Amino acid sequence: MTTKLPLNSLAVDTSRGDKIGYVMGHEGPYVQLRPPGGGVEWDADPNTVRRATATEELRARVTELNRERLV
Repeated sequence: MTTKLPLNSLAVDTSRGDKIGYVMGHEGPYVQLRPPGGGVEWDADPNTVRRATATEELRARVTELNRERLV
């Protein structure tokens, strides 16, 4: 992907088996992503990152809600 995704949008890193994360920033040549519900951010190549589909966004938000209930 050549355009920058907006901060806090959900994106998919196709180089990591379609791992989904929130866009936390753009540093140097990388996009920083954080898993839904928290966790360790990772750097992703913007050429392997795409915007999450509506279904992927819904799945991520349900994951977050389920994690909040367990805390």
